Amino acid sequence: MAQKSTIYKVELSVSDMDRHYYETHKLTVAKHPSETDERLMLRLLAFALNADEQLELTKGLSTDDEPDIWRKSLSGELELWVALGLPSDKVIRQSCGKADKVIIYAYGGKPAEVWWDKVQGSTTRFDNLRVVNLSEQASGDLAALASRSMKLQVNIQDGDVMVSADDSIAYLSPVTWKDMA
Repeated sequence: MAQKSTIYKVELSVSDMDRHYYETHKLTVAKHPSETDERLMLRLLAFALNADEQLELTKGLSTDDEPDIWRKSLSGELELWVALGLPSDKVIRQSCGKADKVIIYAYGGKPAEVWWDKVQGSTTRFDNLRVVNLSEQASGDLAALASRSMKLQVNIQDGDVMVSADDSIAYLSPVTWKDMA
């Protein structure tokens, strides 16, 4: 019998001084049986970094042809495609063809650096692609904040991120490897 997803209830308060976005999102997040706490928390971080009224978490790992997060226009066009991990050249190319903007949040330390060395040359033609790396230390600190019911406060200023839950805090400094033209 297949394992079922675990449901997480999240109150995500975003204070993004860089974009002047201040809002609280109440999210119900399904954690796939094969998903780690690290990846779950990175999905929430990616949501906070791109927070918007139209932003949605998708089915994620359980669907191959969807990103982890997307934003669609009122008429259904894909405006933003947000993916986590280390996608192949083919997936990057398809994503950039489907959406106005594509953001990839790479993580995992050395494997992420090796992946970037491999795909970097093939991404130069995509003006709608941003690739951001999150350090292994930072994503591990973020994973430690995970619980089934979370109240997360995310503060973003000058590109640096502070995520707090209860009495614990994780500091992250995402590094942009490729920015949109």
